[in-house]
Amino acid sequence: MFVRLFYTLRRYGIPVSTRELIDLNQAVSEGLVFADQEEFYQLAKTILVKDERFFDKFDRAMKDYFEGIAIFDIDDVLKQVQQLPKEWLDLELLEKNLTPEQREELKKAGSLEELMKMLEERLREQHKKHQGGNRMIGTGGTSPFGAFGDHPEGVRIGGPGRKRSAVKVWEQRKYKNLDDEQILGTRQMQMVLRRLRKFARQGAAEELDINGTIRETAKQGVLDVQLIPERRNRVKVLMLFDVGGSMDSHIAQCEKLFSAAKTEFKTLEYFYFHNCLYDYVWKDNVRRSNTRMNTFDLFNTYGRDYRVIVVGDASMAPYELNSVGGSVEYMNDESGKIWLQRLRQHFEKTAWLNPEEDRYWHYTATIGQIQQLFENHMYPMTLKGVEEMTKYLAR
Repeated sequence: MFVRLFYTLRRYGIPVSTRELIDLNQAVSEGLVFADQEEFYQLAKTILVKDERFFDKFDRAMKDYFEGIAIFDIDDVLKQVQQLPKEWLDLELLEKNLTPEQREELKKAGSLEELMKMLEERLREQHKKHQGGNRMIGTGGTSPFGAFGDHPEGVRIGGPGRKRSAVKVWEQRKYKNLDDEQILGTRQMQMVLRRLRKFARQGAAEELDINGTIRETAKQGVLDVQLIPERRNRVKVLMLFDVGGSMDSHIAQCEKLFSAAKTEFKTLEYFYFHNCLYDYVWKDNVRRSNTRMNTFDLFNTYGRDYRVIVVGDASMAPYELNSVGGSVEYMNDESGKIWLQRLRQHFEKTAWLNPEEDRYWHYTATIGQIQQLFENHMYPMTLKGVEEMTKYLAR
């Protein structure tokens, strides 16, 4: 009994054990609950969930279990995508480029779930290569699936990104680490970041105290060298950099900022993410699958006193910010919006630095939504913008 529930919880990433499943069966057989969905929900939650971090996942899993919501086996779909013959995605026609009016006429799926259902259907139906079409997985057409085509909302499979409108991207994506050797415009950025300072003398006494040495020598009549701890900037900074996709055009700016920050802050930690913050970040883009850190671990590792600077253009499909499974790279269990709210709640001061010119911000809905989440503490990556940001973080 409840085996399907057990595997549903496992699929949602909840660490439930067979011992707990047996306990649930025993509790029900003893008559603790009977024919009451709400009571069973509370009983199952008490027995099966050991950590409040998993409450949201448990709610979604129970909704699936009770209502039979169609859940995509993303591993199975991805396996089928990877098995598509390579020649199906080789372009033999011209790349498709529609006018804005023609793109408006194309029908969108309406939701991420509907789009993924459509992809599953196409994978079952397709048995040969398609080019220039509007439905099947192929190239050079107006289908939402494939590459080198044109569609306002789809799944890119193979091929380079051209329109930046894909809801999901299924390919191995490689990002480069930011270079911290940039000399700048870096100098101006350093001078602005220097405003974010709180000096203190802490640690071992290693620096010569000239005034103290003169004073004590005069008192003692012999040379009495006095040492004091080095005067350091004790502000602790955590930087989160968006990489890949639309951020590729802002790499030079980000490297200048990164160089200036590494020079200026003695206590600086940094991590990368793609498009929006989800359940993990990473330290090294070259080895990002091996250097991941769970975002909850990030919160537990770095205290509330860290000043957090998120660097990104905040430009993405609304699904990526607001929907479960909205990430272009994998099926995330919780929306990016939830993770950004947690970031704001954990750290005392957080700010978003946007390399996109602020005069264009109103054209992208997600920029406005993230700006609202950050209570208008989003700043353009200009000297004036960085100066305003450091004033806020230093308060």
